[in-house]
Amino acid sequence: MNPSPDLSDLRAHVAGTVLNPDDAGFAEEVSGFNLAASFHPLVAVGVTSEADVVEAVRFAARHDLPIRVLATGHGPAAPVTDGMLIVTRRLDSLHVDPETHIATVGAGLKWEAVQAAAAPFGLTAITGSSPDVGAIGLTLGGGIGPLARSHGYTSDYARSFRIVTRDGEAMTASATENPDLFWALRGGKGGLGVVTGMSIELVDLPLIYGGAVIFDTPHIETVLRGWIDWTTSAPDDVTTSIAIIRFPPAEFVPEPLRGRHAIALRFAYPGSAEDGERLVAPLRSLAPAIMDMIGELPTSKMGLIHNDPTDPLPAWDIGALLTGVDQELATVVLGQLGAGVQTPLMITELRHLGGRTAVDVPEGSAAGGRSGRFSLYSIGVPDPALFATVLPAAGGALSDALAPWVAPQTMVNFAGAFSSRAHFESAWPPEIFSRLETVRKAYDPAGLFTYGPAAG
Repeated sequence: MNPSPDLSDLRAHVAGTVLNPDDAGFAEEVSGFNLAASFHPLVAVGVTSEADVVEAVRFAARHDLPIRVLATGHGPAAPVTDGMLIVTRRLDSLHVDPETHIATVGAGLKWEAVQAAAAPFGLTAITGSSPDVGAIGLTLGGGIGPLARSHGYTSDYARSFRIVTRDGEAMTASATENPDLFWALRGGKGGLGVVTGMSIELVDLPLIYGGAVIFDTPHIETVLRGWIDWTTSAPDDVTTSIAIIRFPPAEFVPEPLRGRHAIALRFAYPGSAEDGERLVAPLRSLAPAIMDMIGELPTSKMGLIHNDPTDPLPAWDIGALLTGVDQELATVVLGQLGAGVQTPLMITELRHLGGRTAVDVPEGSAAGGRSGRFSLYSIGVPDPALFATVLPAAGGALSDALAPWVAPQTMVNFAGAFSSRAHFESAWPPEIFSRLETVRKAYDPAGLFTYGPAAG
């Protein structure tokens, strides 16, 4: 590990916060959403502008400090024990142009801010399932959400990025400026520089028909099997998922769901309420519901479909893409997660992909996972005492049982913490990964922007 450098020169040139581990406020500066993340860099820089990022990157390059970036902290809990952590949450500029349908978004913003600014114009971003996630972090990894089948990846709508590269140069990456870097940033995730902002195209869509309907324990099998059958002929403009959930007996959980083992069906259709009601009817009729929250929904409230937590907590998860689902898979899932089965896996979701997610943008992008037809995502009980052995054992057992359906490639935003070089490479098809490595080496030959396990 490099010794901690003298920070006086950096402090003289950065308007934001420059802290070492002994400084007051260091722990708060490096904390994020995932409380299980262990961040102990030699220096943390809370940047307030692109100029601050330039100075921080130049300083790190002079002192041979590897750089990592923290915005909202929803990403994998890979430990950081050296180098520089650049905290971008103060880069919160935002402008929505209702004429061009372009939002210009700072690197520290979450989707909820973007959606709130777009809503008065009847516009929406194509976001992930959680409005609490960082807008740029999701986009850099591709991004799939409630409108994935009808509208594709979030990164498909990115129109440009502002990025500071290894030599401390701030530049624009777009289809016409530095197009190789633009290609890589639309799904390539990390190892390219510090993204300070982006412009993204918004969609004219003020309302959708969507929400969730929740069924009790005795109906888990019927609903899972019925949903699987329904997906075989589902329209490309309807996005659904199914989640087996163990609700804790906590006050923040709605009273009808507290302590229940249930199955939630999520539904989103970017069309009229009349057509949406007709399309969801076969799913609603699978079993009696505990709660039915599907109806006309402003796109600024799409986060209610998945209703992901917004308060920081320790997080453990695994994910994969699946080549398909069938009734044999349902049998396996029920054996691992169904009624009467005890497991520390709190939520396991199967999400229907395909449709627009399978179609790349005309100019191409680095987003992986387009061949996946379903995704698997599982979240463990948020107890760090279970993270070392209990949850990996349970997640491993589920993954092993579903191995016949697991796709050879995954998607970087669903991959979790990389366990090996092979796991890292599997986040993209081989031809995309090879091209990504070429672009990364071109812009950061010394690997200043640490990302992924080392080769070899």
